[in-house]
This record gives sequence, structure tokens and C-alpha cells, in this order.
Amino acid sequence: MASDIETEMQRVIRNILKDIKVELTDEFDKNFERQGFFSEKWQRRKSPTRAGGAILVDTGKLRRSIKSTSTNESIVFSSDLPYASIHNEGGEIKVTRRMKAYFWHKYYEATGSFGRKKNGELRKDKRTVQLSTEAAFWKCLALMKEGGSIKIAKRQFLGASPEVERAVREIIEENLTDYFEHEYKLK
Repeated sequence: MASDIETEMQRVIRNILKDIKVELTDEFDKNFERQGFFSEKWQRRKSPTRAGGAILVDTGKLRRSIKSTSTNESIVFSSDLPYASIHNEGGEIKVTRRMKAYFWHKYYEATGSFGRKKNGELRKDKRTVQLSTEAAFWKCLALMKEGGSIKIAKRQFLGASPEVERAVREIIEENLTDYFEHEYKLK
């Protein structure tokens, strides 16, 4: 008799964990659409390279990298991308020689795209003005001292929050209510 109850409880817990996994996977994905962590909006980017674009969505790789791992007792959400945690938690990164080389590459890439008149002057069209702003941004980064730091704003997309706790509580209550209603209707 005790093993039947244990088996039933394990089934209920599996259902609860499965429902939580589905719900939170969907909610964490929606954070990228909301451009924030539930009701807490992400800080707008200061970079002119994609000033009006979606935050944390360039290729979509970070968004797609969110995975969940389940056991009989828990679910863990994570990303295996090396830059996921700095975006999720915020912080500072140290400028390296390799980063400076990348910044110079981006600077030269931006300056090579400038529109020019026949006499060699820069055009004043919208694209060239955007590119000159972008080039100035990359040059500023490239001129940073090696060992200097760049502050990355916290733009949380995974983790605990009142909304997560509320969703988990509702799923547990719904599953337990369904279980007890079903059990007592059969008897």
C-alpha cells in the first residue's frame, strides 16, 4: 500500500516538474521579446552599432542556448555560452590585446564603408553619418588601455523572481488539486 502512494506521489512530482519546465522555458524565452526580465526592463544599450535593435538579440544564439536539465527532484536552467553569465548578472570585463585587435578590425570595417563624393569628401547621407558614429565607438574601444575594464549592464533573462515563484506555486497547486479531485471522484 505504501509503495502505491509513493508511486503516485512520484508521478505527481514528475508532472509538476514537467509543467514547470514547459512554463518557465516559455517565460524565459519571452524575456527576449519583452526586452526585460519579466516586468523589469533591460537597460538600453549605449553602443551606436545597434542602437535601435533588440537587446541581447543579434544572432539569436544566446536566446537559443537556454537549456533545462531535469532530475526526479529539480530543474536547472542554464546556458553554455561563455558570455551568458556576464549578460545575465552584469559586471566588468578586462580589455585584452585580442579584444583591442577585434575593436580595430571593427573600426576599419566601419570606416571602409563610408560613402565618399568624387572629390574624396565624406557624404552627409544617413548611412555615412551612422557609420562615422559607429567607427568612433569602435575607435574609442580600441584605444582603451589593455587591462582596462568595460562595464556590462545586468540584463537578466534567467533566474529567480516573484513571477517565477508565482508560476511555480500555481503549477503545484493546480497539479495537487487535479490529483486530489481525481482521487476522491474515483472512491
